Amino acid sequence: MLDKGKIKDAVKLFLEAIGEDVKRDGLINTPDRVARMCEEIFGGMGKNAKKYLTKTFIVDNSEIVLEKNILFYSVCEHHLLPFYGNAHIAYLPSGKVVGLSKLARTVEIFARRPQIQEQMTIQIADAIMEYLKPKGVIVILEAEHMCMSMRGIKKPDSKTVTIARRGYFEKNVKLQNDFFQMIGGVVVDDAKICPKTIDIEKGK
Repeated sequence: MLDKGKIKDAVKLFLEAIGEDVKRDGLINTPDRVARMCEEIFGGMGKNAKKYLTKTFIVDNSEIVLEKNILFYSVCEHHLLPFYGNAHIAYLPSGKVVGLSKLARTVEIFARRPQIQEQMTIQIADAIMEYLKPKGVIVILEAEHMCMSMRGIKKPDSKTVTIARRGYFEKNVKLQNDFFQMIGGVVVDDAKICPKTIDIEKGK
């Protein structure tokens, strides 16, 4: 359960620690604003994707179901700075499908918590396999990280791309090729998959 009181106290201490005057006009209400913001950006804490992925519909279709360009915002657990981008999710139904909005809600559950992109990619794929039980799933996240863009190496517009493959998507190059063509990429060969011009390594 999110403790807004502790957040307010922590924000005041933080502002004082960087040399700010917490009583000046611009900062008086900042601790409260941050506490209310945390309710939103960390709203996935304690939530389970099962709520969305078990609301299914029976179908005969066994072809790829794709939801692409799912915009997400998350917070890097290392620096508490944002990272944001798009998720692409495809799965092979095993007699049932889930509403497309439920895939987006699944992304939100894992994005709205302190997170790293590599782990988030795996969590989404594993949740879909566990609760929807498809024949296979593939998840790609492409994101820009503010910890690289505004601090440290300072490389804005650089993108981190991660992938998780499960079930039929793990070794079936044709399925992978179909997926990448659907999101605008190509399969280079049996060993390396390259959407657009960015190499992807399987998430671990």
